[in-house]
Amino acid sequence: MRKSTAAILRFGTFELDTEAEQLTKNGRIVRLQPQPYKLLRLLTTEAGRVVTREELRAVLWPDETYVDFDQGINFAVKQVREALDDDADRPVYLQTVPKRGYRFVAPVSFGDEAGDRLAVPSGEMRLHKALWANILELRLADEARKRRRRQVLIACVVIGCVVAAALIIRAFQ
Repeated sequence: MRKSTAAILRFGTFELDTEAEQLTKNGRIVRLQPQPYKLLRLLTTEAGRVVTREELRAVLWPDETYVDFDQGINFAVKQVREALDDDADRPVYLQTVPKRGYRFVAPVSFGDEAGDRLAVPSGEMRLHKALWANILELRLADEARKRRRRQVLIACVVIGCVVAAALIIRAFQ
């Protein structure tokens, strides 16, 4: 595991404060239960690397804990995805690596203890961040386009119903 003294991990519009143990999005607290928080912290500190399900089990549950680990990990991953508004089929943050584990794919900036400086990314990291930002922008634009289409469709249906009702009323007058 990459050892970081960073108190703040930044990715996208999120910040993970490892001292306060909280996730924020654009400065607003996003609620996360303890297990999903631990999972997100591990994945962000290991960004870009596949974290195996066994590694997750070891971090999330001590050896003397007896639970259905697979179901527990799946539930924690689901909660993290919901908190990040991420989609398993089109991940922006958390990618499933079948039969192996999970990879945090968004670039993560590690702040220092004071939280006021960021680690300087290498050239490759800058490129990765730029590509990731473009992918995120495209995904958000696609979602906005889908929302607009849905709104137009609903408006058309409502207008069609109003016109049909007016024609029916007119026919009976």
